Amino acid sequence: LPTADFIMLRADTNWQEVAAQLGLPLMVKPANEGSSVGVTKVEQPSQLPAAYALAAKYDDLVMAEKWLSNGEYTVAILKGQALPVIRLVTQREFYDYQAKYIDDDTQYLIPCGLSPAREKEMQMIALQAFESLDCEGWGRVDLMVDAQDAFHLLEVNTVPGMTSHSLVPMAARALGMDFSQLVLQILSTAKREQRRVNYKG
Repeated sequence: LPTADFIMLRADTNWQEVAAQLGLPLMVKPANEGSSVGVTKVEQPSQLPAAYALAAKYDDLVMAEKWLSNGEYTVAILKGQALPVIRLVTQREFYDYQAKYIDDDTQYLIPCGLSPAREKEMQMIALQAFESLDCEGWGRVDLMVDAQDAFHLLEVNTVPGMTSHSLVPMAARALGMDFSQLVLQILSTAKREQRRVNYKG
């Protein structure tokens, strides 16, 4: 499965080597944090220690990742089906906490602008990632596109937002499914999983 090149960081990491291996700019982030908290875009090796220190406030595991510059997308998964792809567009350098929760000019594009074949390819990658981690029921997979238009997995989210304006409900609406119908579909997956667990004892 395609992911961006990355290096795990420590306080004594050789920052020049990190920059040489991944190129600049690059992204430094906590490995397990959400909502882009603790994430920094680094454009000079001298910025790496401060970026590491910020990320380390949120997680013991900190990673530097190759910068991907050609768009961010998300794919909702429901009952083994990939829903329509959403493209996330922000005026900021990347889709950060401010863009997600505060800015009022962030755009969520459905249709996403990819060709039908490319959208299908992205949906298949998202499904493969979801299933490779033994995820079931529903979730969301985020992806980025690099300068050569190749797809890269960003994360698999097993507890995505579920307000009426969140991304999974937005994708469901594109299929004609309203919020109540979506909730019932999610509940049905939970009931099926509970029966499976009970059967196993």
